[in-house]
Amino acid sequence: MSTVEREPGPTDVDKAFLGSATYRSLGEQRLSPREERFEKARRTSGLFLAPLATVVMLLIPFDLPQQQHTLAAVLVGVVVLWVTEAVPIPVGGFLGIAAIVLLDVVPADEALAPFGSSTVFTFIGAFILAQAMLKHGLAKRFAMFVLDLPGVGTSTTRVIVAFGAITCLLSAFVSNTATVAMLLPTAIGILTVIAKLMQSQGVVEEDFDPLRLRVGAALMLMLAYGASVGGLLTPVGSPPNLIGRGLIEEATGETIPFLDWMLLALPVCALMFVALAVVLLLVNRPEIKRLEGVEEWVDTEKRELGRISRAEKNTLVAFVFTVTLWILPGVVALVAGPESGTYESVSGRLDEGVVAVLGASLLFLLPIDWERREFTLRWSDATKIDWGTVVLFGTGIIFGSLLASTGLAETIGKGAYNWLGLSSALLLTIFAVVLAIAVSETTSNTASAAVVVPIIIPIAMAADVNPFVPALAATFAASFGFMLPVSTPQNAIVYGSGVVPITRMIRSGISFDVLGAILIVILLPVMVSILGLGG
Repeated sequence: MSTVEREPGPTDVDKAFLGSATYRSLGEQRLSPREERFEKARRTSGLFLAPLATVVMLLIPFDLPQQQHTLAAVLVGVVVLWVTEAVPIPVGGFLGIAAIVLLDVVPADEALAPFGSSTVFTFIGAFILAQAMLKHGLAKRFAMFVLDLPGVGTSTTRVIVAFGAITCLLSAFVSNTATVAMLLPTAIGILTVIAKLMQSQGVVEEDFDPLRLRVGAALMLMLAYGASVGGLLTPVGSPPNLIGRGLIEEATGETIPFLDWMLLALPVCALMFVALAVVLLLVNRPEIKRLEGVEEWVDTEKRELGRISRAEKNTLVAFVFTVTLWILPGVVALVAGPESGTYESVSGRLDEGVVAVLGASLLFLLPIDWERREFTLRWSDATKIDWGTVVLFGTGIIFGSLLASTGLAETIGKGAYNWLGLSSALLLTIFAVVLAIAVSETTSNTASAAVVVPIIIPIAMAADVNPFVPALAATFAASFGFMLPVSTPQNAIVYGSGVVPITRMIRSGISFDVLGAILIVILLPVMVSILGLGG
């Protein structure tokens, strides 16, 4: 056990989840002796490996422009810091930004510009909404609804799979980031109930750490990865879809209609979801399989919650307002078409980051006691959100932007192609998928699609191969960044819950990366052929 003193008595589960954070020192966790030895070794090794890897990369005489060479070296060092957690993960990003400016990769203003990305503001607004839902108990009410579904609440496996299915369906029409942001409080609410149930039944010790439960990691990763899978189902489900679809149309002259895209993606997504459930439940085996007495537990919790309060009603208003504006562009795309001027106008104005901060602002305008000028949320509540995740993803966007703007991603892609000497459609498709996944691990999925698809199309044409399937495969694979918190906004959001250690994210993510890549390579060409596309 950790030698650091802990407060005596049973764990306050609600307080643990409300005050969770992405990075916790060893003294803030309850670890077994074996876990503590491993964590000390992992974190200490990064202090030496990160600078060593950077220096070695700088000394290797790559045939690269100086700017690209230096960026690659710094990025390798930062990834080592992220994986080993030698310093808090957001701090690793800060060190990387400082290094790229000090080593003259780009000027400071250019390096920091991507930090103003809309996604960063989506995080801020969504985290504030989640804080209100957790504080006032609305997240717990949503969790009770899910656990009350017929046949679901008696098994952790069914809870995880059902929650993943809800996530997939929503993310087909709402952006992946928005879907995860809106469902995160419910996931935490469900996990809170499961943790309390385990505590009451003696499955865990009284003073256990609810943030280190495997069932929690499985549920949170299902939320993040399930959104990525569901986002592939429609052209508007994820930004990489629209980017890849547009580039393919420009290169081949063939448009993929909305319905054809769904028919193409449906079997791929269905099998991916099955593979996802298997991977997550095997890698993160829940401590408890059957949830005995969950119905009675839910009834008791509902009675304790009582009638819905004014604060909950206000939070619900802000939540519904935000979700409605997030969903609206998808509805317009279904009715008017994603190529219509109406869709472009609506989606441009209802940027998800702006909508998120607007919805969060309502929490500071809707009163719960007008006489005392007391509103739904205080700014002191907002300061408790995980700003570390905001910083972390901001730094990830910076590195993704630099990979594209310096040409390093293109150099890597074309260099790998020339080295491998690929010529067949199958080999090019495999290459496209692997490259897109590799790039997406250290950049956002949007940046991955914007970088990789334009590389694949001319390579395929030069090899006298129809670029339709390789480019489409790269588009799908761009959403497959599952190993690191910076790989996708969804990963960063669930990492911000404090429930998913980076080591679990890496183990689960690499397994699903491999399975997903195989499914794309096998199924996508078959579905394209069946539907008569890419001719």
